[in-house]
Amino acid sequence: MAASIVVRRYQGWHHWTPLKLQTGYLREAFNIQMGSAAMYPLKKKETKLLRRQLPCGNSHVTKRTLHATPLCFQEVMLTSERYEVQRLPFAHVSDRDLSFFECLMPGGVITDEDELKPFNVDWLKTVRGYSKVLLKPRTTVEVSEVLRYCNERNLAVNPQGGNTGLVGGSVPVFDEIILSTALMNKIISFDSVSGILVCQAGCILENLNHYLEQQDFIMPLDLAAKGSCHIGGNVATNAGGLRLLRYGSLRGTVLGLEAVLADGSILNCLASLRKDNTGYDLKQLFIGSEGTLGIVTAVSILCPQKPKAVNLAFLGCPSFSQVLRTFTTCKGMLGEILSAYEFMDNECMELVKRHLKLVNPVAESPFYVLIETSGSNSAHDEEKLSNFLEHVMATNLVADGTLASEDKKIKMLWALRERITEALACDGYIYKYDISLPVDKLYDLVTDLRARLGRSARSVVGYGHLGDGNLHLNITAESYSHSLQEAIEPYVYEWTSQYCGSISAEHGLGFKKKHYIHYSKPREAILLMQQFKAMLDPKGILNPYKTLPVKAE
Repeated sequence: MAASIVVRRYQGWHHWTPLKLQTGYLREAFNIQMGSAAMYPLKKKETKLLRRQLPCGNSHVTKRTLHATPLCFQEVMLTSERYEVQRLPFAHVSDRDLSFFECLMPGGVITDEDELKPFNVDWLKTVRGYSKVLLKPRTTVEVSEVLRYCNERNLAVNPQGGNTGLVGGSVPVFDEIILSTALMNKIISFDSVSGILVCQAGCILENLNHYLEQQDFIMPLDLAAKGSCHIGGNVATNAGGLRLLRYGSLRGTVLGLEAVLADGSILNCLASLRKDNTGYDLKQLFIGSEGTLGIVTAVSILCPQKPKAVNLAFLGCPSFSQVLRTFTTCKGMLGEILSAYEFMDNECMELVKRHLKLVNPVAESPFYVLIETSGSNSAHDEEKLSNFLEHVMATNLVADGTLASEDKKIKMLWALRERITEALACDGYIYKYDISLPVDKLYDLVTDLRARLGRSARSVVGYGHLGDGNLHLNITAESYSHSLQEAIEPYVYEWTSQYCGSISAEHGLGFKKKHYIHYSKPREAILLMQQFKAMLDPKGILNPYKTLPVKAE
């Protein structure tokens, strides 16, 4: 366990005094003074961490889980009705089709209406299809046979992983057959020398991380939905998450993949090589393609070693400009141990407090940042973190803060950031935007939207991965309003395009954003994408109505 200092507040004193504890009475002092000394407040000019040796034990990386608080259920309006979409001329599933699927995968065909409900609705409860069939293959060969048959019959197929997507890309629009990778959850191999993991696409991200931790490795990505999302879905959407600042995107860590094309052909590019410069890098076509070019069935991914020392600072900043200056200082002073830099505004804090009953551990501030460090030497990391905290508080970049190095306390602090989406879902209907911008412009859009929407919106909040220039802009209202959506779109996309940003930083385009792709990509690029789609899926059966407009705009 990484070391942390203990502080004692003496009666009549108005500051915190570091108290060095000897190993022998460390646990007793923790319980008496703080309940747990692994999370403690910071005050100006008193942030010096104590360097000492503690019993090693097994260090571990923080595990975080998306809390699945049930949302108030109400019948979700059909996507086809809300958005006035016309069904394309695909065939309808017949009894003969069901017989073929049952013969191919006995027990893997679901037609019960109640069982199908959660697969037809997205997690946000904003889009809903009415598929009558759910298929659960176990092998790549079964996926191949399904797609070969569906391509011949002109049956549309909706690939689905953990169904944690936020842009309507993982659920059917009409009656497309849902093909779930849930039973494709086997780890194929792991090389502890190279750190290369090969697994099926249906492996849950958190389960993979648990497996790797036993080998002293971790997954290179971390998401709030990691308890539900599948690695195949992560790859198909090019998911970003909390570790991108440290380990980069999946376009760099995915070494190879296996995918099944629309006609049933199996493309085996499941390489486990760091270097392979033979021809086109075909895997990149499928990373971020959202299941429209092929269904990812297996992945080869490079995994980093597990850090031996993890610390998390939760700090309050008086303004967004100070959030930016703190980030610049953070990069310069923490360097190689910096693993995450997240921000959230006070409106987000109010939502998690009100709806989820979470507690703000620091004094109220307009903005908050979470800074995670991960390294191999706790004493070295603590010294760097101590110097950084002393500097930002002495220069008034940070008004208040708390530190954690114990797993339980780190989880508590991360929950304030990771459960914002959950709190928003409790606040009403969500208009959700995931954009990337130059960091100095990141929060200006939130301010502009508040002024533009006024009282027509219940909440307008901003949070995200500042280290990646990624803003999660969210607007809530009592219920869906077409007029409110027209006030938001395309204004948000025009604003983003004006500053050369992207309308989708990590969530993908899915169903909700496909018509706005021209705000981020030139006409020639869109045409080329459509040509790829036509070549690999000429009948358009794979995840139709998603990612690309029918015609370039």
